[in-house]
Amino acid sequence: MKEAMFYEKRDENKVHCCLCSHRCIIKEGKRGICSVRENRNGTLYTLVYDKIISQNVDPIEKKPMFHFYPGSSSFSIATAGCNFRCQHCQNYQISQMPKDEKAVIGNRITPEEIVGSARRAGCKSIAYTYTEPTIFYELVYETARLAAEQGIKNVFVTNGYITPEALTAIQPYLHAANIDLKAFNDRFYRKICSARLQPVLDSIKLYKKLGIWIEITTLIIPTYNDSDDELREIAEFIKDVGEDIPWHVTQFYSTYKLLGQPRTPTKTLSRAREIGLKAGLKYVYEGNVPGRGGESTYCYNCQELLIQRYGYSILQNNIISSQCPKCNAKIDGIGL
Repeated sequence: MKEAMFYEKRDENKVHCCLCSHRCIIKEGKRGICSVRENRNGTLYTLVYDKIISQNVDPIEKKPMFHFYPGSSSFSIATAGCNFRCQHCQNYQISQMPKDEKAVIGNRITPEEIVGSARRAGCKSIAYTYTEPTIFYELVYETARLAAEQGIKNVFVTNGYITPEALTAIQPYLHAANIDLKAFNDRFYRKICSARLQPVLDSIKLYKKLGIWIEITTLIIPTYNDSDDELREIAEFIKDVGEDIPWHVTQFYSTYKLLGQPRTPTKTLSRAREIGLKAGLKYVYEGNVPGRGGESTYCYNCQELLIQRYGYSILQNNIISSQCPKCNAKIDGIGL
């Protein structure tokens, strides 16, 4: 157990957690919304600092990150817990464990051991993923600092609910992030995720301002966030932040508490991609549907096929020195 970062002591042994945008006021003996930060005698502790519940070597494309060292491997880790309560969470067994099962478990590990494992596996990066990296920030921060010193990059796969102060502090060691923009209406966020939309929008803007490479993912759920108007609003927001930001529109399948909903039709994904490109985004990808072509990278200027993908695999990469080989247009990203 380790004392948490980003909190303030209050009267009556209460603490004010300032790590995520819930900004919980936590009474003595209680935990925050994430269920992994606990107030003990007026001191806030993280319960997951050294408790890894999942670790794997993944292709960076699985995050999904398509413009950040494509074809490389990422050492991917997670602890139990999350500060969202998404009814359609695909990793609910571990993200919701502290809430649903009242348990915080994991294998003990140090930042040094994580970095060593990543290096031995030949990984270009460490991804803090599967659950929300913000809630295991103390482990992330120390691991990311050590990794950066050894030339290993750091990647967030996140819901975007981190506070500005916490994001600014880790910025020197954080190189990229895939941020979920789950919908473009506050009602969806409140009802489906137990959160709010505006902090996510503000976070996306701050990531961009801080110079962290970002890609955005929207899981499209039939009848929930799949209208042309909402998809257009998302695309236009991303375009206003940066036309170079890749947008991943991915297929939903029924899981956890959002049961009985059909899979997202592939024609909906194609329509979303068309909306994104029409809005002025350079790169829009269709996810969870391998082999349809929407997962490949094309030159925004001349439409030349640049990176051909099948699922998480790269079949060919024709980019030369971050440029299109046909028209020499600069292709945005890092490590292309």
